[in-house]
Amino acid sequence: MSPSLSRRAWLRQAALYTASPMALNLLAMQQAAAASTSGYKALVCVFLFGGNDACNTVLPLDAASWAAYEAARGGGGDPVALAAPGTPARPGASSVNARLGGVLPLEPLSALPGGRQMALHPVLGTVRDLFAARRLAVVANVGALSQPLTKADWAAGRGSRPGRLFSHNDQQAYWQSFGNEGSTQGWGGAFAARAGASNAHPGLAAMGVNGSTVWTSAAGLPGGQISGTGPVRLGGAGETLLGSAVTRQALLAAASRQRGTGVLEGDLAALTQRSMNTESLLSAALPALAAGPWSSAGAKSQATDPLLQCPDPLGGAAAFNPLAGQLQAVARVIAARSALGMGRQVFFVSLSGWDTHDNQPSRHALLLAQLSHGLGYFDRTLQQMGVDQSVTTFTASDFGRSFVSNGDGTDHGWGGHHLVMGGAVRGGELYGSLPVYGAALGNGEFDSPDQIQRGALLPSTGLASYAATLGRWFGLSDSELLALLPALGNWPSSSRRLGFLG
Repeated sequence: MSPSLSRRAWLRQAALYTASPMALNLLAMQQAAAASTSGYKALVCVFLFGGNDACNTVLPLDAASWAAYEAARGGGGDPVALAAPGTPARPGASSVNARLGGVLPLEPLSALPGGRQMALHPVLGTVRDLFAARRLAVVANVGALSQPLTKADWAAGRGSRPGRLFSHNDQQAYWQSFGNEGSTQGWGGAFAARAGASNAHPGLAAMGVNGSTVWTSAAGLPGGQISGTGPVRLGGAGETLLGSAVTRQALLAAASRQRGTGVLEGDLAALTQRSMNTESLLSAALPALAAGPWSSAGAKSQATDPLLQCPDPLGGAAAFNPLAGQLQAVARVIAARSALGMGRQVFFVSLSGWDTHDNQPSRHALLLAQLSHGLGYFDRTLQQMGVDQSVTTFTASDFGRSFVSNGDGTDHGWGGHHLVMGGAVRGGELYGSLPVYGAALGNGEFDSPDQIQRGALLPSTGLASYAATLGRWFGLSDSELLALLPALGNWPSSSRRLGFLG
């Protein structure tokens, strides 16, 4: 049975349609000439809540960077530093990372500057295989940065930087909306509203799995929700939001009647009507859980479906992967695209727990294993559905983490590395600039132009360029992207196309 939408989440959606600069730009854009939006396309944002440790996800292997990495992270009884390439796994070792073995070298199609090399965390074997198959690309050192900023600028206090830089709430808000905490309009929703002129049901153009999100919200675009197992029900047998099927029918009838003059009354009635309409549409069109390649034959539930079980990288029993479960729901909605009359859609899925201040070696290994398994599952499913060329999946996160270890974890940072996957992706390549790690200077600083306090990465690529590259593939023109992503205009034109999509 589908989980109920909470009262708080249900009421909060009424606040997602207030005016903002992005909203005003979007309304203006909707009057302009449309970009090419032929055929179906979808963007899937995989948000890693808490701040992924990029320094243990994608690693430079040049001698200087590796020496600095081991010096900064190699201390303690269970060090955060990973083992060098080729190091055999030692299953009985007391150190988690010793049990995992060495990092996994990547071989990009194009040589890195200076002959540098890079590697992945040992549990990212599926990501490595996707990279080798040219179905996945790595985008280096992306961050919440509205204009280019050098280390000298940072030290002198020059240039623009995000407010409350190391705050979870504010950096999550920036990544979803380019604003601070409290922002209500997201760039995913704006893309869907602008490019989705061919959509028969706008309420299905931007959908969050297991909750509403800022990223899927835009002015005039009623964001939708689904649970991991299907449509979110507003009441009915066994449901708790509206209490019962009788209450549901009463609210449906009330929402259909002439509304009063109160603004809040009208907004809530409209929201109720939209939510019920969305539920009805999805319930009628969504294929059954076990009706396609997203599920094992005869599967009765997500929890017992072998396709959704992620192996434990430390040798424990395989367990249900919540990220794979969310991606299964996205695949089922995509399968219903023709029945629903959808030409453009964006989806938001997430995985929590990335705030690894302590016990990072085991926690991070499990999270990365779930990410790798989920991406591999989704790519295989989309290929079997014949839509892999039409769906691009990408990661996002609050921020990276500190280069230095606090013992058995890491603290909040800034820049981070991200993954982009899909049949249309120019995979097997690194995009952006892989940072060089420097030696510690003894005052919390590092001898590298790419690192600031505690070794956190100073982003070399702004989020606006990352988003614009996705948006251009989705069907938006350069002028539309400049209007929807104001920070994009602060970057040189040569930096606005990262190249991982055509």
